[in-house]
Amino acid sequence: MHDHPQNTEQLDDWLSEPTDAVRESLARLKGDILILGAGGKMGPTLARMARRALPEQYEVIAASRFRSAEAADQLCRHGVQVEYCDLLDRDQVARLPDVSHVIYMAGQKFGTVDAAERLWMMNAVMPSIVAKRYRNSRNVVFSTGCVYSFVDVNSGGSKESDPLDPPGEYANSCIARERVFSFYSQEYETPVLLFRLNYAIDLRYGVLRDIADKVWHEQPVDVTMGHVNVIWQGDANARALQCLEKTAAPPSILNVTGPECLSVRSLAERLGELMGKTPIITGEEAPTAWLSDASQSIEWFGPPTVSVDQMLEATADWVTKGGESLGKPTHFETRDGKY
Repeated sequence: MHDHPQNTEQLDDWLSEPTDAVRESLARLKGDILILGAGGKMGPTLARMARRALPEQYEVIAASRFRSAEAADQLCRHGVQVEYCDLLDRDQVARLPDVSHVIYMAGQKFGTVDAAERLWMMNAVMPSIVAKRYRNSRNVVFSTGCVYSFVDVNSGGSKESDPLDPPGEYANSCIARERVFSFYSQEYETPVLLFRLNYAIDLRYGVLRDIADKVWHEQPVDVTMGHVNVIWQGDANARALQCLEKTAAPPSILNVTGPECLSVRSLAERLGELMGKTPIITGEEAPTAWLSDASQSIEWFGPPTVSVDQMLEATADWVTKGGESLGKPTHFETRDGKY
């Protein structure tokens, strides 16, 4: 059990702390690891975890446009090699180093309504550039539980074998990303794993932070999307790295989240207790939600190391002390797929 982090340095140390299983898995890998789209919300701590666990003779390389020079500098200070790259530029991608292992995290979620063209370029065309360039490497490809349809909240969640028929352009562009990598996997026998993640929790953003902010500021919490799955971002990082050993052609598929179907109303009430606030609840729970069955992930890697209670307590402590926010709501409440 970790003490609650008091600053971003302590938080990032926690999120990037490798488990023994991660160290053992990366010790079996031979070669460098390239993380594409590493400048986003989750990439920096994943890169740092990889660097802490991978044997020293191999490089961890983080590639991104790195709009934040500070993020790039921090990675360098922690021993990660940084490459500035626009993954839509074929020439720049061609100049990236050859590696044995790739974790693909690039993509776009928001802007579907106002900039749908860029959404499809980022989520459908960019994968084609990367998948062809790294057709001789193992690829763990980040995806989302939003590729599934809504399911009954009592169903246990979508399984990896379920059909994909979600609402909205964003979710369908994520299917396109999966289809492109799957095509190259079959065409070139590229080992791939499709990593369907929802929702990763960091104290600076995520579903729990969204709910906590509303409870703390006495704003209504909409419970229409009444149920969610969550997983600590450090656990998601660990699973992504371990998945390098689970890639296959045609691709493996893995739902990555926590085992519980969580009530948004109950989460708000618990955060209210922890923060000394009475939540303002609006709406009525829909009978369906985006939910994933994580049993395959738990069979492979065991249960997450950080419990929902630990996440709630750390989130409440962080918010009440004025801890940093990335200012990027997840919009988990959205049911029409328009972000």
